[in-house]
Amino acid sequence: MKTLIKNARIVNEGTIIEGDVLIENGFITKIAGAISAQPNCRIIDAEGNFLIPGAIDDQVHFREPGLTHKGNIASESASAVAGGVTSFIEQPNTVPNAVTHEVLEEKYAIAAETSFANYSFMLGATNNNIEEVKKTNPKTIAGIKIFMGSSTGNMLVDHDTALEQIFTHAPTIIATHCEDEATVRRNLEIFREKYGDDIKPEHHPLIRSEEACYLSSSKAVALAKKTNARLHVFHLSTGKEMELFTNKIPLKEKRITAEVCIHHLMFTDKDYQTRGNFIKWNPAVKTEADRDALWAALLDDRIDVIATDHAPHTLEEKSKPYAEAPSGGPLVQHAVVAMFEQYHNGKISVEKIVEKMAHHPSILFEVDRRGFIREGYYADLVVVNPASPWTVKKENILAKCGWSPFEGVNFRSRIMHTLVNGELVYSAGKVTGRKNSMRLQFVR
Repeated sequence: MKTLIKNARIVNEGTIIEGDVLIENGFITKIAGAISAQPNCRIIDAEGNFLIPGAIDDQVHFREPGLTHKGNIASESASAVAGGVTSFIEQPNTVPNAVTHEVLEEKYAIAAETSFANYSFMLGATNNNIEEVKKTNPKTIAGIKIFMGSSTGNMLVDHDTALEQIFTHAPTIIATHCEDEATVRRNLEIFREKYGDDIKPEHHPLIRSEEACYLSSSKAVALAKKTNARLHVFHLSTGKEMELFTNKIPLKEKRITAEVCIHHLMFTDKDYQTRGNFIKWNPAVKTEADRDALWAALLDDRIDVIATDHAPHTLEEKSKPYAEAPSGGPLVQHAVVAMFEQYHNGKISVEKIVEKMAHHPSILFEVDRRGFIREGYYADLVVVNPASPWTVKKENILAKCGWSPFEGVNFRSRIMHTLVNGELVYSAGKVTGRKNSMRLQFVR
């Protein structure tokens, strides 16, 4: 089957051009101002809307295996393609933790059967699995994840010797969750002494504080410089941390890179009053000044990537008192349109959105032939209508948990069509049910 996308505003590599895109056997074969329809060719009329490369979300938690009451690869990847995310990199804090290659390959097998989006997984590091880390194939596995802050199961890496071994011997990119565990625990005890069981969500950014973030991220950056490791720091949340990163060299030459997530760009500590635990993430959403600093670093290229840290929990779990409510929330379905909302607000250009959500994740992780609209590349493509308002409601949320921190929000842009490897997997408000996903490969 050939597919021809007509009448699109093609957004790619800093430009927007009007034209058509021809897809054959899952690949983009021609990009031109006008392409004639061919026999046995499906036509998708973009109707003058934006055509962008599918987003590559480098940090999600799809909860399978072991936590499937919250979500699974099928449900959350369906949510992803509905949101214009065509590839994801999933994290290892499932049950069992993906800290061996045997468990990791079991996750790949599940995704091969059930995922609507292209997929890869990270191997989790621990204080004592350095031999598993060394066995990682950089061409077929996205990277090594280190939790330098408390996490699910036996995944907190807090021994300096273990950290240095991982940084020294990891055969591929290392991604870190940076919060200093001792600082977080000390702050939590202070608030417990003062408030007992009545700690509030608005205390969260004071417990998981700027200090906790900076101590840990600066330690990771220092280790990477010492060992020449390839380091990517996940979900930065403070203005202070921005001094650790540079925009003085091209992304391809950076050994240390940075990511920001949707919630840290969209919310501030003032929002705890109305959203409570539903914006409780680790690291915490912090001040307006922190949010402004993150935006400044994103736009001047100290921050390289926008991701989601999609991490669903049930409504019942999130409705518990602060101390019992888990951190995290669903975001993949609304990430692209949330950024397009900021385009409407004059905060960011469409070209920059595409750069940070598609081009840069592809470059940073060295993904094989994805993240760009180029002839010879996989046809992971999304049509976005920037002038089709809609409201996030329970009935149109696809995440298995059934809620969203954006519930009740009116977005001015809408995902019209999503193609994965040339197959139309989302259209007219519905996932088509057709799966055409692939395991991501890396050119390293």
